[in-house]
Amino acid sequence: MIDAHHHLWDTAARDYPWLSGAAMAPLRRPYGLADLRRGCAARGVEHTVLVQTVGETTETEEFLATAAASDALVAGVVGWVDLTAPDVAGELMRLRSLPGGELLVGIRHPVQDETDPKWLYREDVRHGVRAVGQAGLAYDLLVLAHQLPAARDLVRDLPGVRFVLDHAAKPPIASGAVEPWASEIKALAASPNVMCKLSGLVTEADWHDWDAPRLAPYAEHVLGCFGTDRVMFGSDWPVCELAASYEQVVDLAGELTAGLSAAERELVFAGNARVAYDLPS
Repeated sequence: MIDAHHHLWDTAARDYPWLSGAAMAPLRRPYGLADLRRGCAARGVEHTVLVQTVGETTETEEFLATAAASDALVAGVVGWVDLTAPDVAGELMRLRSLPGGELLVGIRHPVQDETDPKWLYREDVRHGVRAVGQAGLAYDLLVLAHQLPAARDLVRDLPGVRFVLDHAAKPPIASGAVEPWASEIKALAASPNVMCKLSGLVTEADWHDWDAPRLAPYAEHVLGCFGTDRVMFGSDWPVCELAASYEQVVDLAGELTAGLSAAERELVFAGNARVAYDLPS
């Protein structure tokens, strides 16, 4: 099993602005490899993909070193670079030349925090995304539902880039609504160069009152739109701990995919992550 989306952080060494506020207080402590190993061992997760949390290349450098020292538990790192910088290609080459640099498998920028609704249309941003694709890396889309039209146009306009949609664009599970999220997901999935992570669903539900039946319609829509060959499991640990433990999230994913065949489940829980991030088999 591959967990295609998790984080690590050290609040004693770095400031994480997104962890501010009372609601995020339970997460304001260090989460390291030892914590990750416990969750993975409890549910038979053999490999993971470690994903950026802040817009700093120093974090990416640290993550690459962590992955290299993880005894293959962390099989890949989705890092961060300034997509608007003139020499994105050069920065990617520099990161890949570092110890553990071969474990850089993707790049992500938190578009969800951008106030400019046309940020993904900017030519400097698109130049950076192209450079990511030309380097053979995936680009993770961290967008909200209202940003899906821009994401749809981006993946359509850059067919040579491999895209991965994080957290299914954070559907409005807590409210029980499905539109316009559902229609926009279907439109995005029409482009064959984008995959989707079945991740982050518990934190879009009521943190204290969720269950598999209430999350199932959203998971089923994702699987129906993308197909079992373009959906992958991710825990979104430790963010998930706001609503559920690592073990509960893995168990939930098992419930949400219980109707799939063994071959389809192998794709969702391992094979698709290998393809999306070009991980070793």
